[in-house]
Amino acid sequence: MTRTHIPGILAMAAIVVASNILVQFLFGQWLTWGAFTYPLAFLVTDLTNRLYGAREARKVVFVGFVVGVICSLIGTQIMGEFGPLVTLRIALASGLAFLTAQMLDVGIFSALRDGKWWRAPLASTLIGSSVDTAIFFTIAFSAGLSWIEPANDVAWANEALPILGAGPVAPLWVSLALADWMVKLSLALIALIPFRLIVNRVTAGWQTA
Repeated sequence: MTRTHIPGILAMAAIVVASNILVQFLFGQWLTWGAFTYPLAFLVTDLTNRLYGAREARKVVFVGFVVGVICSLIGTQIMGEFGPLVTLRIALASGLAFLTAQMLDVGIFSALRDGKWWRAPLASTLIGSSVDTAIFFTIAFSAGLSWIEPANDVAWANEALPILGAGPVAPLWVSLALADWMVKLSLALIALIPFRLIVNRVTAGWQTA
């Protein structure tokens, strides 16, 4: 592990830890504060991929995965008002969603890296974020997967309500997933700005070194 990887590793670890903490605090009716920090993990992965290659990006992803597992294990030992802050289903959903989505991000970015500068980070983040949301919310809250942790009552997440308070009726977790997905898509577009600026700054520094 060389010094060039340390910023990405530290950034990924910080984002994962912050997101695991902020997910405990609500932002409005459909989101938590963690929804605004977690998508930055895709920015870190894409920057590492662009600057140092797919192999190093996977190393950064693996560190994020390990940190996430540690956070989940700690969360299972902290009791909240309704039980452990992190249940088995949430821990499983979080780890599987993160690893699958981030590795998919790396693969898509690598396939598109020789095209226009914005194509690889935008496509990889949009697809990775969509997969992440689908895997996490389905595993964590779908009534059809209650066999994963029978003792965990997720009836609250399956209450039939209008989607985002105005659409067709669906389980509550669908609204939570949709709101989360919309934030991720918005941040994917915004993240193109720091992506471009950081890549230009780092590569310019290499050229003058």
